[in-house]
Amino acid sequence: MNNERSLLSRLYPTTKFMVTIALCLAAFIVPGYGFSYAVLPICMLLAYFAGSFKEFSNLAIKALLMIVVFIFILQSFFYPGNDILWSWSIFSIKREGLEFALFLTSKIVAVASAFILFFRITKVKDLVHSLEQIGLPSKVTYVILSTLQLIPEMKKLTHVIMDAQKTRGVETEGKLLVRMKAFLPTLSPLILGSVASTEERVLTLESRAFSANVKKSSIYKLEKTKHDRLVQILLVVLLAILIVWRVVL
Repeated sequence: MNNERSLLSRLYPTTKFMVTIALCLAAFIVPGYGFSYAVLPICMLLAYFAGSFKEFSNLAIKALLMIVVFIFILQSFFYPGNDILWSWSIFSIKREGLEFALFLTSKIVAVASAFILFFRITKVKDLVHSLEQIGLPSKVTYVILSTLQLIPEMKKLTHVIMDAQKTRGVETEGKLLVRMKAFLPTLSPLILGSVASTEERVLTLESRAFSANVKKSSIYKLEKTKHDRLVQILLVVLLAILIVWRVVL
């Protein structure tokens, strides 16, 4: 499915953020942990329609699996309680710990899945542009942009340095110890390269009158459509229904 033609991908960034917040709030409004865990497959379905299913699934599994399993085991064994379900030596799983582990990990899965989906279907430049449109200062949006681009740029620069080492005959693949030895020499050029790119970016921004106290124009246009208004109204209505249902329940 083409990412550019999907309705979800063409929504305005603030509308996509409302979808993210709505999923997070719904996970806390709906009692229990079943719906919270269900947010992950819901996000997978939305990612499929947005054309980002593979990227979202890989990132969600890598980011969540180890963290969720670790927290679940930790809380199951060490959360205080009296109703022991299983024990061995000094270790025991208590009903209270199991329930709290399910509650905590389900909320983590729901919130993390929603935000991973948001950043997979939203371009950084679209997000920054939408923030500028609602009145955020350009310096603030630049900090957000730099923060979001920091890790991808560092990763790209690391690959370039590692490839350069390979051409010089340095062994960069194999056992963990070999890879660690190959990674250590990359730290100096990585840090120096990051500093140099920061200086170049500062010069580029100043050449474009970034710090000038004047109203700036942009050739990049991003506008809301009728679909954005429809989705926003639908989200508000659904959240209102959930809140009323939860209060009555």
